[in-house]
Amino acid sequence: MRCDLHVHTIWSGMCTVPALNKICRESYNEPRAVHDTLKGRGMDLITITDHDSIDAAEEFRGRPDFFISEEVSCTTPCGSRIHLGVYDITERDHFVLQRRRDDLPAAIAYLRERRIPFSINHAFSSLTGRRSEKDWDLFGAAFPAFETRNGTMLASCNKAAANLALRLGKIAVAGSDAHTLAGLGETYTEVPGARNLREFLEGLRSGTSLVCGAHGNYAKLTEAVWNIGISLMREHPACAALAPLMLAVPVVTLTNCLNELIFARIWARRLERTGAVKTQGRPSNLAEA
Repeated sequence: MRCDLHVHTIWSGMCTVPALNKICRESYNEPRAVHDTLKGRGMDLITITDHDSIDAAEEFRGRPDFFISEEVSCTTPCGSRIHLGVYDITERDHFVLQRRRDDLPAAIAYLRERRIPFSINHAFSSLTGRRSEKDWDLFGAAFPAFETRNGTMLASCNKAAANLALRLGKIAVAGSDAHTLAGLGETYTEVPGARNLREFLEGLRSGTSLVCGAHGNYAKLTEAVWNIGISLMREHPACAALAPLMLAVPVVTLTNCLNELIFARIWARRLERTGAVKTQGRPSNLAEA
């Protein structure tokens, strides 16, 4: 069975870009359009991982092919910001995790107690800010899964995550991280032989998952930002005055890609050279396709 484990909708809140964070959304995807698009692209199971929200799940409750997930914005003990993918949660789980998101050890303890699958998302991305060596030790010691293929991240960033996950014996998961409809279902997690949601989730927990599909690239990122800008102007016609700024998007996304390359390369080399990152987790069966 296949499932895109990293998907966003209009419920992901406002973007984090200064000056635009009051008017521009992270995503303009309507939940129904997301569901139909994923089904049309061969996903057997559907989930939505909005930032700190499960509101998109409301209209899909009770469907046998849908489960509630979330991308929780957390703060590590070192003060770094990270994104935590949590899968197959309840409304109560959501509220507990939101109360504990600035106390990451407490959030992880809750997830372990409840046997909720969870992952560190885009670990080698600079989008959430800085990292420290202690952060990487925490990822190694406390996280059962790494997102090793993200459909908006460059292949080199994903490769760094995959190499570290393999070295640490971590479960591999994948998702498109699509903020527009275009990338949905192009990157996904597959559990071979799973026949239903229960078996798919057990496959995630046991590490029999395969990561499949496309990596991100400069062209894909630029197209996504353009599409979000167009959606912003449709929602707020007055923002059409900002249209000339769209010409700068290729330069902005190129700068972002370069920053991501540098960030991933620095940390991948540093962790490999020093042999840093401790792990207390049991080895998992990892495979990529």
